[in-house]
Amino acid sequence: MSELSQLSPQPLWNIFAQICAIPHPSGHEEALASYIIQWAESKKFSVERDKVGNILIRKPATTGLENLRPVVLQAHLDMVPQKNSDTQHDFTQDPIRPYVDNEWVKAQGTTLGADNGIGMASALAVLDDEHVKHGPIEVLLTMTEETGMVGAFGIQPNWLQADILINTDSEEEGEIYMGCAGGVDFTTTFKLAREAIPADHIIFKITLKGLTGGHSGGDIHLGLANANKLLARFLAGHASELQLKLIHIQGGSLRNAIPRESEAIFAVPISAAANLETSKNHYLAMLRSEFAALEKNLVITLDETTTELFALTADCQSRLLHFLNAAPNGVIRMSDDIKEVVETSLNIGVVNMDEKKAEITFLIRSLIETGKDYVVNMLTSLSMLADAECEHKGSYPGWKPDPKSPVMALASDIYQQLFGKTPKIMVIHAGLECGLFKKPYPQMDMVSIGPTIYGAHSPDERANIKSVEKYWQLLTSVLKSIPEKG
Repeated sequence: MSELSQLSPQPLWNIFAQICAIPHPSGHEEALASYIIQWAESKKFSVERDKVGNILIRKPATTGLENLRPVVLQAHLDMVPQKNSDTQHDFTQDPIRPYVDNEWVKAQGTTLGADNGIGMASALAVLDDEHVKHGPIEVLLTMTEETGMVGAFGIQPNWLQADILINTDSEEEGEIYMGCAGGVDFTTTFKLAREAIPADHIIFKITLKGLTGGHSGGDIHLGLANANKLLARFLAGHASELQLKLIHIQGGSLRNAIPRESEAIFAVPISAAANLETSKNHYLAMLRSEFAALEKNLVITLDETTTELFALTADCQSRLLHFLNAAPNGVIRMSDDIKEVVETSLNIGVVNMDEKKAEITFLIRSLIETGKDYVVNMLTSLSMLADAECEHKGSYPGWKPDPKSPVMALASDIYQQLFGKTPKIMVIHAGLECGLFKKPYPQMDMVSIGPTIYGAHSPDERANIKSVEKYWQLLTSVLKSIPEKG
């Protein structure tokens, strides 16, 4: 942690170090929330909490700036818990261990939580740093954004006093965001039928790992490999020739993270064991060729194992594997209106199986509601063909771009003044909470800014130190330049 205290701006990095020290994966934010409330009360700030657990902190304006329009700085409390397979870490108990690596801050074997911990730290640092000049200010910290935007869904009208919102959850310095994609969760469920494994069979475990992974929105256009898709491709493609009997399959852990690992247990006749090893090696060589530029650490391991489970029946196995192999994944359509921005995508985030059922969980994103509907209908049809049950839930709206946003124009002008170049005005394919805030606060003017964070939702997550300093300069300059109430 001492390394972070040497970075600039110190108020932000010191608070971020404390955030890292308190476990706060999605669904387990209470310890961090309690700490922040106690911290705010010790500073004599006004603190409130709503029925879903969101925190709202208020601070009066700097002397002389009382007439500026009030602003709310917004971040979410939770982080995505992902770790390398060889890292021992309990996200509900163990602190994140950040360290400085040249121009980056990284974590030891896990996600860093810079998404959205840097934004949260910046908002609290604004409150704490008396050198920052601002009008009336609120800090809104929302609950459980990463697994369903729980806090944003629960925001009630007339709670926020500000009429300008600065979201701190974007991840590219030099870009100012004025809109984002909406999303919906989709789950396909197979009821499993099983039968005994013949005596002349050997049981194997195959593991596909070492993929880059990443954010299922912000990184989906990069063409990164999805472990669930690659493993399904192998199993569906070789099941017949190897007389393969599937016993278990699982991969990924979060619907909004591109899966880095997937594994399956299956049985093959003793006579097919040699062909299995050859097929695995050929497949690995093929994937390394296909993904040579993107997935340099791709590995497939094959080991004999044992299990008490029976194998799936031939019909059940066929429906499940062909569904996984046929299911779309990645970019569905690029936007016609916004150059080089993804309009619609989906991610096969999680495959889970127990003795009686298998569940495949997708996260669908789109800038337009009909884009979400299209993919929901596509997956519904595929599920019906596979004789599987399906449902979609947790739909949240996108944030419709407003090219005439005054706060966006202000942020753009100040960026130009500070750094001598024009920022990119963007729409992000990831989901931000702004679209949900627009329901209870339809007239609120919104913008999203942030530092450069690469590899979010993966253990390769890292925050660029210089970009954090530039983001801080932009944020604090915007706050003291907010126009007066009119």
